[in-house]
Amino acid sequence: MNYRKFGGTDLLVSEVGLGAWAIGGPAKVGDVAIGWGNTDDKVSIAAVHAALDRGINFFDTADFYGLGHSEELLGLTLSSELDLVIATKVGHRVADDQSIYTDYSYDHIIHSCEASLGRLKRDCIDFYQMHTAKVADLKDGACIRAMEDLEQAGKIRYWGVSLNTFRPDPEAIYLLNEHIGHGMQLVLNVLNQHALPIIKSAGKKGMGIIARMPLQFGLLTGKFNQQSKFPANDHRNSRISETFITQANQLLEPFFQMAEKYGTSPAGLSISYVLGYPQISTVIPGMRNVEQVTENVDRVVDLSAADIDRIEQLYIHDFPPLLDQMKELG
Repeated sequence: MNYRKFGGTDLLVSEVGLGAWAIGGPAKVGDVAIGWGNTDDKVSIAAVHAALDRGINFFDTADFYGLGHSEELLGLTLSSELDLVIATKVGHRVADDQSIYTDYSYDHIIHSCEASLGRLKRDCIDFYQMHTAKVADLKDGACIRAMEDLEQAGKIRYWGVSLNTFRPDPEAIYLLNEHIGHGMQLVLNVLNQHALPIIKSAGKKGMGIIARMPLQFGLLTGKFNQQSKFPANDHRNSRISETFITQANQLLEPFFQMAEKYGTSPAGLSISYVLGYPQISTVIPGMRNVEQVTENVDRVVDLSAADIDRIEQLYIHDFPPLLDQMKELG
């Protein structure tokens, strides 16, 4: 495992981290699935141990993943592991009518941090993120005061914002211009390269950068076909259709062929592509079993500059129809 500095902080993080959304289980809010279908905690715990064995020291979760279960599972598994970097998020809540809303008020952030610390069984959160906060929330200032007070109290070490999937620009620009926080999380993958200019600017300003969704909900593994089905309690049920899979596989064929050239898997190449940008501190594919850990860590390769450019050109010329559909489906 290789390690990278997390921006201008003193954190040294594994270049491949573990995204812990999927291991949170099949949570739903009303009729809306917010998980990845059924999970087995024993299998998830084995995956976390396999990640540790391969040198992963960065684990990213949120208080909303599994409605707290993801944090609880990491707390159960990692509480005795001190030399780790744990990141979590705050801001998503469930209303009495079972709708989802966001809350970045001072009191909510303070109370939620204590609750997350309890579930994680830790005294301090290494990187605390506002979960898709907007510019208006940041300008209000209450959330920033909360983060600064938590940092001063030793409850968190560093903080930042997990940015919107398709429109990260307003918040990213505001953070960079106002010199707010220590890092950001955003989406970067073969199909969604929208954030590349932000990544390059943030890197110059010493921001730690977490890249999420490197596999685009599994689409970039090359393992989906017309027979692929997602249960009702898997959020992909409403996001990935048979028609979309067929179109994606056709347009991704040059990328899949590139994986063969490198002797790796499409998943391995997808993660390698993200790591081809030195500004990225860590990339966090979801891993809910040992097999996924093995593939996501062991199949990483060094891409040539020419092939990184080739993938960028595919994004510009071939992938816009897919990205448009992804935006519509959320």
